Amino acid sequence: MNAIIAEESVLRGWGAGFRAGLGAMIADVLFLVLAFVGVVAVVERYGALQSALYLLGGVLMLVFAVGAWQEARGAASFTDDLEAGATGFQKAFVLAATNPFQIGFWLTVGVGLIKPGTLDVLAHVPGIGDALAGSFVVETGSFALLVGFFGGIVLWITTYPAALARAGRRVDAFAPAVALVSGLVLAGFGMLFLALGVMGLV
Repeated sequence: MNAIIAEESVLRGWGAGFRAGLGAMIADVLFLVLAFVGVVAVVERYGALQSALYLLGGVLMLVFAVGAWQEARGAASFTDDLEAGATGFQKAFVLAATNPFQIGFWLTVGVGLIKPGTLDVLAHVPGIGDALAGSFVVETGSFALLVGFFGGIVLWITTYPAALARAGRRVDAFAPAVALVSGLVLAGFGMLFLALGVMGLV
């Protein structure tokens, strides 16, 4: 998600980067609703469905990586007017919605966030967890926790694109470089997802 946000921010400005982040966050909201009603757990039960999501996610990442490389070649400077088949919002939403890691998060941590109870956050720190136990306990299943969680996402998708856009304005060469690196990150994860999908089907 951050690779797409970075690419959009340096090539098209803060607004495009923010909209890409918003696409990923909307997918999280969707998963939150599905976790509430128990639908997300279906993916965990069917291994073939998980593998299909890995394969789909991997193919999409490779397609978006090629698009990022083409934009990197075509962008002479920051916020060039580039043609794109899909907006950053669409790309981030589709990748987030087909990302097995994101689904896995909502099957585990996400379900823990919405289930009433308590979570001793620092008790799980390796090595010193026993000494820190009880020092930072969070009440799960509360509206305030969910507001804080999504508030943190909004803060990130606001400040991260702003920092990249500001850097891009200072150095024109920065925009194509970030698009190129974003493409490399997407391609790397795309190949990883394809490998995981194939292994799951074998």
